[in-house]
Amino acid sequence: MEVEERIIIALDYQTQTEVEKFLSVFDLSQKDTLYKRPKMVKVGMELYYSEGPKILEYLKSLGLKIFLDLKVHDIPNTAYGAIKSLSKYGVDILNVHAAGGIEMMKRAKEACSGNTKLIAVTQLTSLDDSMINVELGISGDSESNVIRLARNAKAAGLDGVVSSPLEAAKIKENTSSNFLTVCPGVRLVDGAVGDQKRVATPDYALNNGCDYIVMGRAIISSSDPAKTFQEVCELVHAASA
Repeated sequence: MEVEERIIIALDYQTQTEVEKFLSVFDLSQKDTLYKRPKMVKVGMELYYSEGPKILEYLKSLGLKIFLDLKVHDIPNTAYGAIKSLSKYGVDILNVHAAGGIEMMKRAKEACSGNTKLIAVTQLTSLDDSMINVELGISGDSESNVIRLARNAKAAGLDGVVSSPLEAAKIKENTSSNFLTVCPGVRLVDGAVGDQKRVATPDYALNNGCDYIVMGRAIISSSDPAKTFQEVCELVHAASA
């Protein structure tokens, strides 16, 4: 996997116009330029609910790979229908919530067609031990909860999970080395944490078993996004060497 492919930029915008403005700082036509252009982006609820499928077609026209992050979570039959509908767009990664259970994940995987990979969200990076214990009534710590959900996703036949960078290595130990770990909650040193609780730097994340790191605000809110992306690429390259 190329270095740039391991960095998924979260397009945390509401409109295609904003996305176009952001992507204009990169020379997306220079496909052979080392570390210069993003290769994969994440489209979440905010952008997809605003723009719909046309944003996916636009990004695909630029040659970008897409992680469509809609976190499907419903009864098995509904999850099946949702993933079947989303699969027709031919994105690279779709996801469901592991909290929906093994049967729901199995049904979703049945509906996932083509080369699209299906992964499961384990525990949101905005949650910490206190919140899952007190607010959600889940016993144990975040790591044990994440590992349990990752095992369920593996049992359901999914391709991987979303987790914080802190649990990635343990997930692979408890599933398999080729079980994908897609990790948000990645920040540069001294970067603003915001509403995230379980975070790490890009180099830590890669050294701790993350296959992909997801970075949004650290890059898109930068005064020089292209330079920041270059810095992240260099960190990822060093960690991958």
